[in-house]
Amino acid sequence: MDMTNVATEMTDAAPHLPSHGHSQAAGEPKFVTRGVTVHYGEKQALFGIDLDINTNEVTALIGPSGCGKSTYLRCLNRMNDTIPICRVGGSIELDGENILAKEVDVVHLRARVGMVFQKPNPFPKSIYENVCYGPRIHGIASGKDDLDEIVERSLERAGLWKEVKDRLMEPGTGLSGGQQQRLCIARAIAVDPEVILMDEPCSALDPIATAKIEELIDELRENYTIVIVTHSMQQAARVSQRTAFFHLGDLIEHGDTDQIFTKPKNEKTQDYITGRFG
Repeated sequence: MDMTNVATEMTDAAPHLPSHGHSQAAGEPKFVTRGVTVHYGEKQALFGIDLDINTNEVTALIGPSGCGKSTYLRCLNRMNDTIPICRVGGSIELDGENILAKEVDVVHLRARVGMVFQKPNPFPKSIYENVCYGPRIHGIASGKDDLDEIVERSLERAGLWKEVKDRLMEPGTGLSGGQQQRLCIARAIAVDPEVILMDEPCSALDPIATAKIEELIDELRENYTIVIVTHSMQQAARVSQRTAFFHLGDLIEHGDTDQIFTKPKNEKTQDYITGRFG
């Protein structure tokens, strides 16, 4: 996502979706999605998805390439709005509020529902500026001391503070791939979101960097609801509490991760997990 997109996303818009804070208990639905459909022009990409995303849990979306995982993920913070030919139908509720309603301000929605992309995409700015960009735009910080505190806390939570605390004014693009991805996670959590969406956050990383991100996901779950799209079933099994299996735009099966991987109810799920297709 380039800076122009980010600037567009962060401009002031309509009245914002009220935040209900982090009040839900773990395991209660944060998102309730019903009958979600997505069309790109004439082509239908999602067919009536019914799925709940639970508070303070990691939900993994798995399935073959082109099955609709990322399309569904992008519905949760209305990133599909950036694609002119895309139409989203059905109902998507965040804490009981319909996020598809016209009056919802997507800028504030995306502050509540942050996103980390497949390829690390730090801004061409310093490490410090990468993290404080969102809080500054959203008016979260009242001065430099506030910003300093947010930057330190966000980098600390992203497991990066010790590695970069003496080089905060160096470019974020100078970090290693794994560090850049953790910087993008720090940037996402700097505006204190309630949900973090991750679209294959480890696919561009080596095994050591991947292990660090997975460890981080497990820690972040205490404070955030996380939805992760992953091609790696091993990763889904390691990091998630719930798993949803998509195939050709349909949600085939979802449930506790252990159950999906050890006793799937649907033959297609069984075939995908055992490597018979996909």
